[in-house]
Amino acid sequence: MNDSQRKNLSVYRLALGVHQPPQVLSLNLATLLSLVRSHIDLIVEQQIAATLWVKLPPGKIWHAELSRYQSAMGESGVIYNCQTGKIGNSGDKQTFSASSPHHICIQLPLNRQLQREYFLIVLSPQFCSLILAHRPLKKSQPPGTAKVNVQKKPPILAITTHEGRIIQPIVDGIKQAIAPESAVISPTNFICPSASEPALMSQLLIRQLQQQNEINQYISNRRIIKLQQQNNQRQNDEQRKDEYLRSVCQELRTPLTHMKTALSLLNSPNLKPPQRQRYLQMLNTQCDRQSTLITGLLDLVDLEHNLAKTALELVNIADILPGVVSTYQPVAQEKGIILAYNLPNELPDVWCVVGGLRQIIINLLHNSIKFTPNGGQVWIKARIQGDYVQLEFRDTGIGINENEISQIFDCFYRVRSGITEDMGGAGLGLTIVKRLLRRCGGAIYVKSKLDEGTTFIVNLPRVRKIPRAIA
Repeated sequence: MNDSQRKNLSVYRLALGVHQPPQVLSLNLATLLSLVRSHIDLIVEQQIAATLWVKLPPGKIWHAELSRYQSAMGESGVIYNCQTGKIGNSGDKQTFSASSPHHICIQLPLNRQLQREYFLIVLSPQFCSLILAHRPLKKSQPPGTAKVNVQKKPPILAITTHEGRIIQPIVDGIKQAIAPESAVISPTNFICPSASEPALMSQLLIRQLQQQNEINQYISNRRIIKLQQQNNQRQNDEQRKDEYLRSVCQELRTPLTHMKTALSLLNSPNLKPPQRQRYLQMLNTQCDRQSTLITGLLDLVDLEHNLAKTALELVNIADILPGVVSTYQPVAQEKGIILAYNLPNELPDVWCVVGGLRQIIINLLHNSIKFTPNGGQVWIKARIQGDYVQLEFRDTGIGINENEISQIFDCFYRVRSGITEDMGGAGLGLTIVKRLLRRCGGAIYVKSKLDEGTTFIVNLPRVRKIPRAIA
């Protein structure tokens, strides 16, 4: 074998180049693993002192089989662990090293063909075997052609044989291709018997059937577990939908009940003008509440459908916060609430859903003012906190009961308080805020004490400035 042939070594081509080559099979990695395991089972159980030539796929599950053989056979077995490129090259992902005189690393030529080939060759006076796998390259489509559905991973092409006439040329080819700096190889480790003992072949067939049955059972169990998980997920989704619809119906029914009551009272013949005005106001308030609920539901449905595909944008809090605060200043002044904010200079940009930052600030500021009694205070503060820009909304409002904090982000949940009979709102603002933050990789936290106030802390992923290269 000349230097060019050595560098272009392909064990798969050597197998196909013999007279009357064995049939090529198409299989998956699970079946390939069952073949390897059945061979190791046989030689360990029968205590066959064999020489193994191996080049296996990366992964502990494969090399555990070699450890099992080496542990069982001790010094009576030899393993030549073949690697492409330099021995110990992490790119080859082989986990074994030459830690024993009976486990030797062999350097083979580094080429694209050999890197995609794996083999197990068993050599002993009474038994020989070859398992050879080749993973073909994906077929590239000509430029300009329409894309078609192609398997992500092409099937593995495999050859298995116990014929010495086929195995011997392959072993000889590997011997000629071994790098000169590799360990010295005993000549007897290249001798392949012409045929294996029939009794061993029968035992091997039994092991293969057992291994394949175990793997099929394992795959079947995994599929059953996956189907059960999918079924449980569907049931949970259906249950959440039922609960959501139940909540929606309950929320829409409440204002309708109030409106029906107001209309019934307006039909009273002895109704006095002040009472009529009160019932008309009640009717108007409940109509507004119904409208708010419907608008909030439509916003939430739209958010659910479009949030995953909504793009993120770079935005600076200093461009949004002052405008929102100025919009709410008249509302705060009407209640005698001091509303102020603090923004540091050169605050970095943050990632957020397009238009989402304004919606987050509006919802949280609106809640702070709504739940703060007359004469209270609301502060907004921004700061850099590690990989985030942090927005803090702090108020001196009514606070939230500790057992309610975990529920305030649920749909339609409204904090119960004695500050007024009905705080209004759809109970969807905080739900929307949390989902917007989750989409952009942010988060929200709550600290609160009853009658002392509430603090909402929002973390938004910041954009780090890349330093300019020094010329």
